[in-house]
Amino acid sequence: MEIIKIGMADLGVAKPPSKLRTTGLGSCVGVVLYDHIHKIAGMAHVMLPESSLAKSGIGKYADTAIPHLIELMEKAGAQTRNIVAKIAGGAQMFAFLGSSDTMRIGPRNVEACKQALKEAHIRIVAEDTGGNCGRTIEMDATSGVLQIRTVNQGVKEV
Repeated sequence: MEIIKIGMADLGVAKPPSKLRTTGLGSCVGVVLYDHIHKIAGMAHVMLPESSLAKSGIGKYADTAIPHLIELMEKAGAQTRNIVAKIAGGAQMFAFLGSSDTMRIGPRNVEACKQALKEAHIRIVAEDTGGNCGRTIEMDATSGVLQIRTVNQGVKEV
């Protein structure tokens, strides 16, 4: 079994018996896609909501990472109609005075990921977002189980 590590602003695809893992999800969102028929998993580590001011980095933004991940999964044999999503992360890691929307990176990332998934007609079947703790996630391409380790809160599977 191979564990494929997904870094920040990165994405990847796995087939059984491999697993996908990303660490350091604070305000970032881990988007996991899974085709349960063909047992193909995909993961993106999304850092920012949208790419309108971007110079590069497809995997960095929700509006570019998710469509690209779907494309990679289709190339590996997945079919969009079979894909479901699980998301984790999007924490508000620091408290800020005032209500400036630009400082709400975590919640904005979650909203942008949900919007991109909605536009792709992919249903979210599990979510562990928000709060103020970092997370590590690991997706098993064989079972489709997403393991979420949250700082000071232990491990759960969805």
